[in-house]
Amino acid sequence: MAQKISRRCFLECAAAAAALSIVPGRVAGNPSDTVPGDKPDFPLIDFHAHLEGEITLEKALQLAKERGVKLGVTEHGGFGQPLGSDEDVKRFLGRLAGQPVYKGMQAEGLDWMECFSKEVVAQLDFVLSDALTFPEKDGRRVQLWTPEAKVADKQDFMERYVDFNVRVISSEPIDIFANPTFLPAPIANEYDALWTKERMKKVIDAAVKYGVAIEINSRYNIPSVAFIKTAQKAGVKFSLGSNAHGADVGKLDYGLKIAKACGLTRQDMFMPASKDQKPILRRG
Repeated sequence: MAQKISRRCFLECAAAAAALSIVPGRVAGNPSDTVPGDKPDFPLIDFHAHLEGEITLEKALQLAKERGVKLGVTEHGGFGQPLGSDEDVKRFLGRLAGQPVYKGMQAEGLDWMECFSKEVVAQLDFVLSDALTFPEKDGRRVQLWTPEAKVADKQDFMERYVDFNVRVISSEPIDIFANPTFLPAPIANEYDALWTKERMKKVIDAAVKYGVAIEINSRYNIPSVAFIKTAQKAGVKFSLGSNAHGADVGKLDYGLKIAKACGLTRQDMFMPASKDQKPILRRG
């Protein structure tokens, strides 16, 4: 879908919101800001890395090597996005052919599937989506990472927002639900109060039902330890993502801290499905 502010300028547009929304990673009971020295028993993969500006593929691979991380290079897809057709996807795959990266799409809008054939989408290693472009009561699509995100009634917003999270997971044939539990700047510092057990459970139940992995996002330090532990018990798989559009590509500090705090192991982590088991074919 068309957007007034491209996610390509996500960082510039949302600096203030980002500063506030990292609060969940610092509340009592969450890991400290020190990156653990011991590595987990699973491969470190950044499934949410963008190549933009000065961050060429060559530069991104260099940063990833320095950080001991493999990249999942992600491009936006859907109506009005860089990937808007089968031919766009094929060119994207061609550019990355032979490179030591996973190839993914960040789907935009509930209707992105209409842009592509199932067979071409299945050639991607993964597709992720999120709930950050939120439909308001008046029909507007509000970008929750921008200053346009206003919250008049917190409880009403949360009820509608949780329902939309579930809708994205249940209606889009995706591998990964990204930016989970993100809150807009006006209410980000009330994360623990607003993300109640009941609300977390609705999102987690949907992820379990539809076999969608939950991203542990190192841009916004989300979700919280409480969410991760509940999802882990329910059998949810997790991916790590920097959501980086610059030099933080492959930087997974929060994901590493969460993995240690929650005891995540190889069996808890997402890996791309075989081509014939892609969600676009199983669910699309």
